[in-house]
Amino acid sequence: MTQLTDHSPSVPQTAVPVQGGPVPALAASFMRGAMAAGLGLGALALVVMALWISSPYPDNGPDGALRLVAVLWLLAHGTELVRAETLSGAPAPVGVVPLLFVALPAWLVYRAARDALELGEGRLRPSAPGALCAVTAGYLLVGAGAAVYTADGPLAADPLSALFHLPLVTALAAAAGVWTASGRPHAPLPAWLPGRVREALARTRGAVALRSAAAGALALLGGGALVVAVSLVLHSGAVQDSFLRLAEPWSGRLAVLLLGFALVPNAAVWGAAYGLGPGFALGTGATATPLALAGDPALPHFPLLAAVPGVGRGTPLHWAAVAVPVVAGVVIACFTVRAAAPRHGARESAWGVRETALTALLGAVGCGVLTALMAAAAGGPMGTDRLAAFGPVWWLTGAAALAWTAGIAVPGALGVRAWRVRVPGRWWRRGAVEPVPEPASGAAAPVPSVPAPAGPPEPDDDGPPEPDDDGPPEPDDDGAAEADDDDGAAEAYDFLPSGSWAERESREEPAAVLKEASGSLTAGLQPVATPERERESALPEPPTATDPPAAAEPSAATEPPGEGAEPPPPR
Repeated sequence: MTQLTDHSPSVPQTAVPVQGGPVPALAASFMRGAMAAGLGLGALALVVMALWISSPYPDNGPDGALRLVAVLWLLAHGTELVRAETLSGAPAPVGVVPLLFVALPAWLVYRAARDALELGEGRLRPSAPGALCAVTAGYLLVGAGAAVYTADGPLAADPLSALFHLPLVTALAAAAGVWTASGRPHAPLPAWLPGRVREALARTRGAVALRSAAAGALALLGGGALVVAVSLVLHSGAVQDSFLRLAEPWSGRLAVLLLGFALVPNAAVWGAAYGLGPGFALGTGATATPLALAGDPALPHFPLLAAVPGVGRGTPLHWAAVAVPVVAGVVIACFTVRAAAPRHGARESAWGVRETALTALLGAVGCGVLTALMAAAAGGPMGTDRLAAFGPVWWLTGAAALAWTAGIAVPGALGVRAWRVRVPGRWWRRGAVEPVPEPASGAAAPVPSVPAPAGPPEPDDDGPPEPDDDGPPEPDDDGAAEADDDDGAAEAYDFLPSGSWAERESREEPAAVLKEASGSLTAGLQPVATPERERESALPEPPTATDPPAAAEPSAATEPPGEGAEPPPPR
């Protein structure tokens, strides 16, 4: 037994007893990996044995059913199977992996690796590399036993394929679990990258590019699923006929239904490849694209394959599938511009044009890589000769996804960014003052009519007006209260932006424009000298209630009049 001491400065030091050391912790992680593999095998065994028991005409005994469980478990990890009993006598490969099968073992390995790094009462926590290796080793030990068990059956696992795919899927799922348990740390850029590349990647927002790439790939996958659903509805008669011909008892039809449900992600990837343009192969002699289905397809009887368009040229309904990559490009642009130029952000905080374009391009590249990986996993051989190729070509599908999304996302992100950070022009503002047209040569410039400024009232001949005994007018309490309410409401909602940058500027700038225009119109105007204006200028301004009385300064207007001038009226 070892003792762990807490050296925290704020907590009293206490000794916690811990059983064992790092070796028992690694052994526990190893057992977690083996248990994850056993749970996956047990879940498949439950379904297969239930169908075998309910089948009225089972082909094999319990041993054959258990071998089928092991074969399906290995197939769920991407292992290619070999079917020995064929009409030609030559072994035929089966490499189309139902992608929904992969979810169960991957989730089990992920949970095992994540739980291995969680601290428990009275036990040590292994290191992250140690947990990864231990969980993977325990899982692979069970996988090796399953591969050996199916070696002499009618449907066996290909040894080379099992040696590559089983460790790859297990290690990736375990690494994801360890990374999650460690707090999802972000590693620095690798040192082998050139300096300019690392600088350009550092200036971009890598997290934004990754999110936009994942969103674009999901948009492609969802669009492909929609294309498949529409095709299933349009070919519902052929789909139903194929489903009923494959099996007559309800147990067989249930097995076909479960297999078709497991192949739905594959069909979604095929639909995405169809919308991107390269399409998918239906054997070595036929390819289905939105333009046409060329060649002689080799289609086995299966409900999902019954929804494939017929041989011949495509129709406008088939051409409409190209909307799938368009939507994916728009999604990448929206995710990019949402961070590059937020709608209610400040113009100074917006990204530059180069940074926005590069981030959108990186999102398109990531979407192309993810699409190529999905296309490679969704297809494979179904036999020999004409059945040797089924599904999309991964490199063509990835290149098409990159071209579509980059061609739409980059200009789309730049266009939305430019619109949000634009300086609005005066031609579109409501209430903008039109410029005064310049006069023609030889013609007098039109003098705009400007109202005279309001001044003090002209004195009557009888003398100056008598002051009001009641005093200055009292302020209106209702108006002050309303003004206070308006100020309070403005302060309460001051933190909420009332529009985009351009909309806010369009409401703030018209007042300045009107003030500038009125100043330019009245700049060169001189008041006409009249006796009334002279008398008004001679009168001093009345003092306000708040200003202290001050002595009047002599000015030109208060100088004694000359000979013959009319004296000012008495005050």
